[in-house]
Amino acid sequence: MTWIADPEFAPDRPFGPQTLPYGVLTTGNGPVVAVRVGRHALPLRDIAGELGPRLSELVVGDSLDPLLAAGREAWRELRERLRTIVTADSAPPGANLVRTDWHTLAMPFTVGDFVDFYSSRYHAENTGRILRRGSSPLPENFEHLPLGYHGRAGTVHVSGTDVHRPSGQRKTAGDVQPAFGPTRRLDFEAEVGFVCGGEPAAHLSTADFPEHVFGAVLVNDWSARDIQSWESKPLGPLLSKSFATSMSGWITPLEALEHARIPVPKPEFPLQAYLVEEEPWGLDLALEVRCNETLLARPRFEHMAWSAAQQLAHLTVGGAPVRPGDLYASGTVSGPEREQRGCLLELTWGGSDPITLADGEQRTFLQDGDRVTLSGSAPGPDGSAVGLGEVTGTVLAAVRR
Repeated sequence: MTWIADPEFAPDRPFGPQTLPYGVLTTGNGPVVAVRVGRHALPLRDIAGELGPRLSELVVGDSLDPLLAAGREAWRELRERLRTIVTADSAPPGANLVRTDWHTLAMPFTVGDFVDFYSSRYHAENTGRILRRGSSPLPENFEHLPLGYHGRAGTVHVSGTDVHRPSGQRKTAGDVQPAFGPTRRLDFEAEVGFVCGGEPAAHLSTADFPEHVFGAVLVNDWSARDIQSWESKPLGPLLSKSFATSMSGWITPLEALEHARIPVPKPEFPLQAYLVEEEPWGLDLALEVRCNETLLARPRFEHMAWSAAQQLAHLTVGGAPVRPGDLYASGTVSGPEREQRGCLLELTWGGSDPITLADGEQRTFLQDGDRVTLSGSAPGPDGSAVGLGEVTGTVLAAVRR
């Protein structure tokens, strides 16, 4: 029994007391930090008196920045205090539940750096077979280190933000010169992101992961495949990725994912010492991708070749510090089955095998007006499910120049 009269706030529902993700809602009184309880949210500014002065000062502002910087001990203490409050028989003084679907989500924290990895063996092999026919589908270094690139923090947007079709240079095999214009091969990428916090630090080990990662979000790292193909010769993507990255507005605390921990698949080669995990941080996450409400794919995060802890260790081993508000993403989540492919490049095999939506229309890549939604969950305690906040975005026409 609890004072929160919401049937979705129950241990057998994804956003029950086992989850308690944090977000920032836009209200008439400005942005407010809140914790999600079923279909509702509990603004934390209203119950600051129940949290005490030390914890309340972390959440009475308009973002999660102070909480991210506070570190793991504060994260644990606040989560336990909130679990006590939301599962009590009576509401605390000042508590005011609001419907999540009646309020707009704001960007929950200030993004510092953004790094995107490339950690699904199946995605890497499929991409290689599609784009590099006749050569080895898997890059030689894939088995030895988590591949990644530094992205654009300024274009990381919260779920619900529309995405304009980007423009850039394109060149196909038959073109003498490249052409400029809107991408013709706009794609989504189903990924999982990790929000960093705690003291800035470099040279981290895999064991340091829970000290420096606050929680997880779903990420759609939109991609312009034709622009990407031309500009990635030989360096990494720029315009094809920098135009938009969407992330869910609710951050699921890392502690809520404790029961989802699994080992990553065994590598074929011995790992460098800094990448060895004494305790596994692979995650058993089930994702779903929809386009205009049609279910396209069910990627499984369990197939990822590198864990988030290994990615963090690699990210900092060269001396670059990780700081509160830094975000890094897993790379496209794909599995061995067709229905587990996490992007249209794989699902349509480079555009050669169109998919059919529920309304009968076909897609090879995204069209203007398409709405892409990513959702996901993880196993929780006692057979429960831990929810990952969904991330949505609608494609708008390219901006005219």
